[in-house]
Amino acid sequence: MSDIFKDFDFVGKGQPERKRWKWLLYALWALTIVGFLLSLIFFINISKGDIPTFEQLENPTYDLASVVYDENGESFGKYYIENRENVPFDELSPRIVGALMAVEDDRFMQHSGIDLRALLRVGFKTILLSDDDSGGGSTITQQLAKLLYSRPNLKGGFVQRAFGLVKVKLKEWIVAAKLEKSYTKEEILAMYLNKFEFINGAHGIQAASETYYNKNQNELEDDEIATLIGMLKNPSLYNPKRFPKKAKDRRDVVLGQMKRT
Repeated sequence: MSDIFKDFDFVGKGQPERKRWKWLLYALWALTIVGFLLSLIFFINISKGDIPTFEQLENPTYDLASVVYDENGESFGKYYIENRENVPFDELSPRIVGALMAVEDDRFMQHSGIDLRALLRVGFKTILLSDDDSGGGSTITQQLAKLLYSRPNLKGGFVQRAFGLVKVKLKEWIVAAKLEKSYTKEEILAMYLNKFEFINGAHGIQAASETYYNKNQNELEDDEIATLIGMLKNPSLYNPKRFPKKAKDRRDVVLGQMKRT
């Protein structure tokens, strides 16, 4: 440890002052080590909490609608708890998938569940520069983690809520990393689009396409796709049935992002 201080110039300083500098540097090293150990203990404690196991992640449960077909193979109705039809990735519209990544996570294929570059962008542009259009820091994988395992209500004072939010975000990161190990990128995209609730009884992209446009998801036009993908940010606020003006404005933003990719 003494070699650390040999490069510091203490020439001309009295013995007491040199000792003070030396103890100050020792204290900084000690604080750094203690901070690292506390962070490690905190992270280990969270990882041993109510984090889903790989087995649970590989078998997520959500309700699907039962479609009724006639003797000619044509569907004429369905019954359900949640109006949802599962659409495998290879049957999803490529334009929907492209719009999803363009708007929600343009580096989805490059990261492993957590996008550090996006987090830095949020810290600089969104927080420091108040640019709300710069995008969020949550990846599609993290958003899927929120849908599969909803976050608890944060109660208490400011410090308690802030501490709780940190714990929640760390849990989401852990679950996102596990999802990336359990599934392919294509499976994660399909799971997210099939799981998201587009309100008005529409669970998943297929039900949303039928509810809002009376179409199959692979028949949607670009402006219709942009409207549904725009709802991912806030389905209640950008509900095209209740707030058509806000939904249209959000749609135009999404169309612009789609054209840039």
